[in-house]
Amino acid sequence: MRFAFVSSFEFNYRNLTHAHSHVAMLGWVYLMLYVFIVHHFIPKKQKVFNRLFWITEVAVIGMMISFPLQGYALFSISFSTLHIFCSYYFAYLVFKHQNIASKPTRVLLKTAVIFMLISTLGVWCLGPAVGLLGQASAFYQIAIQFFLHFQFNGWFLIGLLGLFFHFFKIKDNTIFKPFYITLVLSTVGTLALPISWFAPFPILNWINGFAIICQITCFILFIKMSNTGIQKHLKAVPKEAKYLYYFALISFAIKIGFQSASLFPYIGLIAKQNHNFVIGFIHLTMLGVVTGFLFAYIIQSKTSYKTSVFNYGVYSFIIGFLGSEFILFFQGLRFVFGIGLIPNYYLLLFILSCFLVIGISFIFMSILCSKTNYYDNQKTTKAP
Repeated sequence: MRFAFVSSFEFNYRNLTHAHSHVAMLGWVYLMLYVFIVHHFIPKKQKVFNRLFWITEVAVIGMMISFPLQGYALFSISFSTLHIFCSYYFAYLVFKHQNIASKPTRVLLKTAVIFMLISTLGVWCLGPAVGLLGQASAFYQIAIQFFLHFQFNGWFLIGLLGLFFHFFKIKDNTIFKPFYITLVLSTVGTLALPISWFAPFPILNWINGFAIICQITCFILFIKMSNTGIQKHLKAVPKEAKYLYYFALISFAIKIGFQSASLFPYIGLIAKQNHNFVIGFIHLTMLGVVTGFLFAYIIQSKTSYKTSVFNYGVYSFIIGFLGSEFILFFQGLRFVFGIGLIPNYYLLLFILSCFLVIGISFIFMSILCSKTNYYDNQKTTKAP
């Protein structure tokens, strides 16, 4: 996608963005949460989870192939619909088979799954929105924002918090209830900001302001509630996981800081109109917060992988992330002040994005090679 701005490109770029967003969200984050939830919270593993996983994987691969070729059309919509129905069945199985002793972890997990279900209402509204008012309508745009908001801020982030509470053994206390209430209120209320972009009602700014205050309160309560557990637990984790936890938590704090800036209407308007800020913020959430926590959880779960190769992959990924974020936000500021493009802007973004690809490739190879060696050793051990 970055190369499209450096040289000629044969694919429809808009279709590629659809493939990119769907595979990143529903392939990477959704399936990783799927695996962690089943591994840590389903004590009696049922074969149905494995079957459902691979059906969901087929849906993701189908979207990865069909979206670049045809955009939103028969096959891509069919695979997207299949994924939604798989997620519904997964939610049912989680509620039926989960066995979580910790109340905070259990509540957060169930809340994340509920937000995942709620987010799909936005998808079901797309068809009527196009049929009645068209893709340029406020209804259509709000439906998309509804889906994305509750996927990112509801399903992904609260699911990650549930895993965080599990790994750090954060117990129930008097702080959890106000933390949870402000978490839910901020998750629901901050939807008012993207809605206000397409339906500019003054009340939405007040709702967003209240939600931002709840979000800041929630983050303070989170730090207060988990601080002791974090300090104690980080002493026992590998240093790579420790750095990734700090990296993800700092990214989380920056994300909240950027959202809090929307309390000022002028800044909120700039954020909407400046494409660099929008993309930078999405990547901050997906690559900094979500992926940072997921990488840390992979290490924390003691997944079999070649440590050195995996670590090189993480380092390359972080370099690509930090570099591209700097370029995106710096260029965004230049646009605000009317300065213009950074020299070789698109080439720089392409090179820095290559670090992301290289990092992911290293991580994939480290796990693949470790699994191959594991199965080879198993066969050798069983051989007569």
